[in-house]
Amino acid sequence: MAEKLTIEVFRKKDAEEFTRALSDPESRTAVGSGAAMTAAVAAAYLHRAAALCAQEQGEDERLAWLLRNSETLRTYMVKLIDEDVKCRGPLRRALSEGDAQAVEAARQPATAIANEIVNMMTQCLELLEELAGRAQGEAKTYIAASAELAMGAVRACMHYSVAMSRGCTDETYRYVVRRENEMTLENYTPVYERILKKTSN
Repeated sequence: MAEKLTIEVFRKKDAEEFTRALSDPESRTAVGSGAAMTAAVAAAYLHRAAALCAQEQGEDERLAWLLRNSETLRTYMVKLIDEDVKCRGPLRRALSEGDAQAVEAARQPATAIANEIVNMMTQCLELLEELAGRAQGEAKTYIAASAELAMGAVRACMHYSVAMSRGCTDETYRYVVRRENEMTLENYTPVYERILKKTSN
């Protein structure tokens, strides 16, 4: 009789179970899974801020677009919790088999979801900056909180991607990963800072 295969779905776990999994070195979760949840909260706060703006100012076409797309972003980030686990499957297998060549080949795909989180959270920061320009009252609090979480998810994923690249023998790849992350920070740290400035008054 074939052994039953159990697939663990992390996005369906409650907060206690999920954070326990994140804290366990034997868990299949990694930085990307936790960053995806952080990114989902950032998107949820973006949605909440847009909803508050709509309540205060009346819903216009742009706010309706922000409400739809922030909810899409939230659900996408939740999905990425488990997609991050899946993308590292080949790396886990290669490590368990002790195949050094397969391990190196699997390192780049293992950062695919972390890189996607960086991409989507930089877009989230752009939307937050736009919304910060028109927000009033309570909405500003959620915009600032969202920006902090979005930037945290970006930085966490960057640390992970750079650490993974260090295990690769390809010097060009290591340089490109590090430089791309440096450029992203150079481009989006000012956006993050402008959001905080706009929401602090």
